[in-house]
Amino acid sequence: MESLLVTGGAGFIGSNFVHFLMEKTGVRVTVLDKLTYAGNRESLKGVPEDRLELVVGDIADAALVDRLTERTDAVVHYAAESHNDNSLQDPRPFLETNIIGTYTLLEAARRHGKRFHHISTDEVYGDLELDDPGRFTEDTPYNPSSPYSSTKAGSDLLVRAWVRSFGLQATISNCSNNYGPYQHVEKFIPRQITNVIDGVRPKLYGAGQNVRDWIHADDHSSAVWAILNKGEIGQTYLIGADGERNNKDVVELILTGMGQPAEAYDQVIDRAGHDLRYAIDSTKLRNELGWQPEYSHFEQGLSDTIAWYRDNEAWWRPLKAATETKYAEQGQ
Repeated sequence: MESLLVTGGAGFIGSNFVHFLMEKTGVRVTVLDKLTYAGNRESLKGVPEDRLELVVGDIADAALVDRLTERTDAVVHYAAESHNDNSLQDPRPFLETNIIGTYTLLEAARRHGKRFHHISTDEVYGDLELDDPGRFTEDTPYNPSSPYSSTKAGSDLLVRAWVRSFGLQATISNCSNNYGPYQHVEKFIPRQITNVIDGVRPKLYGAGQNVRDWIHADDHSSAVWAILNKGEIGQTYLIGADGERNNKDVVELILTGMGQPAEAYDQVIDRAGHDLRYAIDSTKLRNELGWQPEYSHFEQGLSDTIAWYRDNEAWWRPLKAATETKYAEQGQ
């Protein structure tokens, strides 16, 4: 592959993938991004301009998508509405982007015979009990619990149908919770880090016992590249780095890592439908494609992430005030 179309490439995990491609490969990249509040041109700053084109547009724009897909070797589909809290406030954008947008991309890839990789989430599987020793696998039944995860589940099923019905050369990956550079400050880890930088006590939903399986965005990027190049068409691969931590532990690690008392946070009312536990079994990915995470210890990745937000205040500062105003209106 000499060229890729990366949808959502100015967002969090999409921009990290673009940086990965620029550092590790020689491919040319076209980024298609609507530049909603979650997309940021600054997240692509510093990449070689002769290998990157940013196209501002909607993945539901069939004519634009068709033109960009025709001239590329493969489509890597990151673009999504992805914030659970927002999906509870207004589900419609999630349907338009995650369902109609994915359909539009699939049709273009089918029409032009292009390789397609679809980025999804472990949230399509619902959640696990806190005392359940099991983890999600590729065979776990779907059981989404929010408008966000329901639309992602729907988009996954569309990809599977296009593979079976039309022979689309596609793969899917479902990933655990990402963290790292360029993540919007509305999200859990960067919100807490930037609050501490601002001298504001972090906020914790409920008792903070909900468990997430964390993976650094760099490791997600390397896994997607492995799947794109070596994955079996029609297959789904789960991406995880054995990073299970409950939210309380994460907040306390952030506080102590930033020189604050571990208990210097406030508890707020829990989120509606808050999933209890996510946990990924990435055995298939590791055994079949030989992938391994670089950040095998969550604490190291978190330390590097804290350092990035300390060093890149100019990137996140313009986003912070509006984010905190919105959370304050919701009592969070």
